[in-house]
Amino acid sequence: MPVQRENQTLASITFQNLFRMYKKLSGMTGTADTEAYEFQSIYGLEVIVIPTHKPVQRKDHPDQVFLNREGKFRAVLADIEDCFKRGQPVLVGTTSIETSEMLSEYLRNAGVVHEVLNAKQHEREAQIVANAGRPGAVTIATNMAGRGTDIVLGGSLETELHELGEEASALDKAKAKTAWQQRHDKVKAAGGLHIVGTERHESRRIDNQLRGRSGRRGDPGSSRFYLSLEDNLMRIFASDWVQKAMRMMGMKEDDVIEDKLVSRQIEKAQRKVEAHNFDIRKNLLDFDDVNNDQRKVIYAQRDELLDADSVKDNVDGIRGDVIGELVARFVPAESVDEQWDLPGLEAALAGELGQIWTCRALAKGTEELDAEGIERHVQESVEAMFAQKEAQLGTETARALEKHIMLNVLDRGLEGAPGAHGLPAPGHPPARLRAETAQAGIQEGSFRAVLGDAGQRQAPRS
Repeated sequence: MPVQRENQTLASITFQNLFRMYKKLSGMTGTADTEAYEFQSIYGLEVIVIPTHKPVQRKDHPDQVFLNREGKFRAVLADIEDCFKRGQPVLVGTTSIETSEMLSEYLRNAGVVHEVLNAKQHEREAQIVANAGRPGAVTIATNMAGRGTDIVLGGSLETELHELGEEASALDKAKAKTAWQQRHDKVKAAGGLHIVGTERHESRRIDNQLRGRSGRRGDPGSSRFYLSLEDNLMRIFASDWVQKAMRMMGMKEDDVIEDKLVSRQIEKAQRKVEAHNFDIRKNLLDFDDVNNDQRKVIYAQRDELLDADSVKDNVDGIRGDVIGELVARFVPAESVDEQWDLPGLEAALAGELGQIWTCRALAKGTEELDAEGIERHVQESVEAMFAQKEAQLGTETARALEKHIMLNVLDRGLEGAPGAHGLPAPGHPPARLRAETAQAGIQEGSFRAVLGDAGQRQAPRS
């Protein structure tokens, strides 16, 4: 692969805060009911369940729980082979590509023709889904969601007609429709699409997505999930002592526990995991809300700079603040001359601004000089230096340079701010103080950059 240029992330935002920037939010999905609390608490959205147009005929069988994975997968294979022999299409849902490939190998050894739908087969996805409802079709899918189309019982008639082409005769189309109707009726008589889940997901929503592939538009169908005590979710629900107790009672690999009470307990475990994952997302959002306050301050200033024809007023205001703070460090307000550090002020001004101001000579030559007078003298001197640099560059060039440098410093300041690309740095002050501090730091940087880049530094005066 050719070496690419380095990417640079200047800012980031969570999906939650991105979506909340829109004035109106809405959506439609078949699996939002289990996440209703999260939609309400984060987005203020109420979830409304709309009844299906036709009654759901799908039969959702209770989960079957086995002692270990070997017993579970033997039962899965037996269920698939039974459906294959009866001509009932099967959709097998797995939680990982490794599991789907392992099942595929088992089915190949058993002589069961099947298709595998995962990230490695994305180019053939449409064709696999179109044929998944044919009699005896076996499809293994990883995290099967909507995939953008229904699995039609008997196969997709629309796809068949499209493959015939526009030049196909009416007789050919009629034959295709007749053949499809026969397959459709055969699949309905066999029980419709059968869903086999090889493991419960941590989220009920994912399981509902898989189960919802069957029994669409009032079609018949069925579903069953197979679990073992070695599954990740079952480790949360049933600890090691449960497995030991079952072994002590003489339970073997192929023995099965099947009861609606077990299914309800598993859903209870899923709710616990969902609540834990929601707390993690909510905690991340709370941190990002802190960043969001800083984001708003910085981007408001950036938009203001972009829209402004001139930022001279900004530079003048920042200059006064920065110089005032610099002088106050060495000459505190309302202080007597014994408290002044004039050599330190001269060194700071020379280091920051590249010029030497003879503050000590000013103090000796003026009888009544106070801290305000020193600050006024420094402010006037810096203002004169700015005016001189502007005369050298020209007014138009100076305005453009000020705007460019302020935007540049603003972007660099935002990039280096604590928590700019994720969580705020530990121990940092509250959002408003952090935002004001960051803005002040960027403003000071802008002023110093303008001073440094607006032209050649003048030679120090002796």
